[in-house]
Formats: sequence, C-alpha cells, structure tokens
Amino acid sequence: MNQSLWQEIQQETRIIADAEPVLASFLQITILSHSSLLTALSFLLAEKLGSEMTPALKLQEVFDEAFRSDPAIEEQVNTDISAIHTRDSACRGLSTAFLYYKGFHALQAWRAAHWLWTNDRRPLALVLQNRISVVFGVDIHPAAAIGKGIMFDHATGIVIGETAVVEDCVSILQSVTLGGTGKESGDRHPKVRRGVLVGPGAKILGNIEIGEGSKITAASVVLKDIPPHSIVAGVPATVIGTMEIGSPAEQMDQGLTGCSQ
Repeated sequence: MNQSLWQEIQQETRIIADAEPVLASFLQITILSHSSLLTALSFLLAEKLGSEMTPALKLQEVFDEAFRSDPAIEEQVNTDISAIHTRDSACRGLSTAFLYYKGFHALQAWRAAHWLWTNDRRPLALVLQNRISVVFGVDIHPAAAIGKGIMFDHATGIVIGETAVVEDCVSILQSVTLGGTGKESGDRHPKVRRGVLVGPGAKILGNIEIGEGSKITAASVVLKDIPPHSIVAGVPATVIGTMEIGSPAEQMDQGLTGCSQ
C-alpha cells in the first residue's frame, strides 16, 4: 500500500480534529482508528450504503473481502484519491477527497460490486449497484470496466452501462451518460480511452470509441467514433479541433482552449 498517502490522510485528520472538536469523534471512527486506508474505506462505505436488506456490518465484511482479494484495488483507490486532489481546485486535502467526495465513494463501492460480479456473486453485485445509485446518484453496471486515476467530479447523474470501458486517467463530470442507443444486446456501450475529459451533461451513446486524449464539451451528444486528441461539441457532436495537450482529463479545462482548428 501507499503508506505515505495514508499517513498524510491521518496527519491531515489529526489537525482537523484538533481544530474542530465537534468533528473529533467522527474523524476518530472513520479514519484515526483504522490501520490502513482500505479498512477505513470499507467502514466508511458500509456506513453510507447500509440498509435493512444489507446491514452495515455485513456490507463491511463484503468490502473487506473484495479489497483483500483483488490486489489491484489498492493501487486504484490510491490513484483515484490522488487524481481528485490534483485535478479539483476545490479539494483542499487528501482527507477531504476520502471523506466527502461522493464520486470517489461511488467509484470505490462499484469496485467491490465489480469484484462480486466477476466472482459469480451477481445478485449481491446488483443489490450493491442499486444502493450506490440510491445513495450517491451514480449508476454503474457491475460488469463495466473502469481503470485507475478516475475522477467523477460532482458525480450526480453519472450513468455507465454494462459493456462500457473507461481507461486510466479519465475525468467525468456530472450528468454524463455512457449508454446504449436502444434495446440492442451484446457489446453496446462506449469505450473511453486514456486521458479523456467528458464535460457535464454529455451523452455518449452506442458501441463507439472516444479516442485517447480527447475532450467532450458540455452537453454534447456523441453518436460516432471520435479520433484521438480531438475536441468535440454539439448535438450531434462533431469534431471542432485537435487537442494540443496530451491529457485533457488532468488539465480539467472544459472550454475550447488547448486546441487548434
């Protein structure tokens, strides 16, 4: 594990607890009492997603099992936190991303649901998908494929379908849909390649490819393949320029800058 990142989160938390005693008990049970980021994350997610059907203690066991069983999750979680801290100008610390960013919470809970799905525990994976959708307003099918270094900014209204692929280092803003075009079956959802920025309200529909390093501007409706390093806009979206930077996801510039006509 990236122990230095967890130590930094705990150090930030101690400073906050000392400065704001009202939060001291909450910070103690969510962060300071845990020996690792993953055990703290299991506790936090279980507390948020617990219900009569899936009590928090049972969910915590599920999260613990998933996080222990898939070594890749550890690196993904660390990289996702770092991505938020680096890209979001409103994020003042790693502990802030961990505690309060529901896009981060939804994504990490989805990672457990994805582990359940791939290990043939699909009914429980679907229950978890439902709870994530109800609690966080983010609906990701457990069978989707999502990499690391992902930021869901604001996150409310994000929908990602069953056969969608989101590669590493992608930023997706609120009210984005990676969906199908109708009732067809099989491979029917978008493939979003590395470094892509998807602006708020964008809809990307069908088994199409969004090329590496592209920018999808706000409220665009994308219905066809987009070449790498393109900027697209409109309904339906068209290519309006070429990106001059390699990874719009990391720049988080949602305007028309950074491109040539």
